[in-house]
Amino acid sequence: MTLRQVGDDEFVEEHGGDYEDFEPGMVIRHWPGRTLTETDNTWLTLLTMNQHPLHFDRAYGEGAEYGRILVNSGITLCLVGGMTVQALSARAVANLGWDRVRLKDPVYVGDTLYATSRILGKRLSNSRPGNGIITVETTGTKSTGETVIVFERSFMVRCRTHPDAS
Repeated sequence: MTLRQVGDDEFVEEHGGDYEDFEPGMVIRHWPGRTLTETDNTWLTLLTMNQHPLHFDRAYGEGAEYGRILVNSGITLCLVGGMTVQALSARAVANLGWDRVRLKDPVYVGDTLYATSRILGKRLSNSRPGNGIITVETTGTKSTGETVIVFERSFMVRCRTHPDAS
């Protein structure tokens, strides 16, 4: 979080950043984490029409390889990605995509997840003057230390120093 002074004793809370705020190699530890509940997993799994019983049928899960219900991996990606928005892309012009998504360890109901991002690169946009593209690698870990997901994401942000910047 950044505070920008707008008056003598008045500040505005800002989130995300402009192109100039990011440098390759920066590491951001996102906070807070999030504990996944059974309701989160069941509702979001069924909302996305994933009908695999491993995500919402306890009896089926107990008889499967892991011996219990698994959290839907789509939820893991969305949750860990969402944890990064406040610090990285809250002021983004566009989300450009995810690459190299790798699921490393299963996630179960009751697990608490945290996210850390590393800035991989930045470049000015070729097609959108006044904007830049930031690429990050985000790692999601359980509170116990196991890595559950790693992915790269690119998003477009404004440049403060461009003549059209507001």
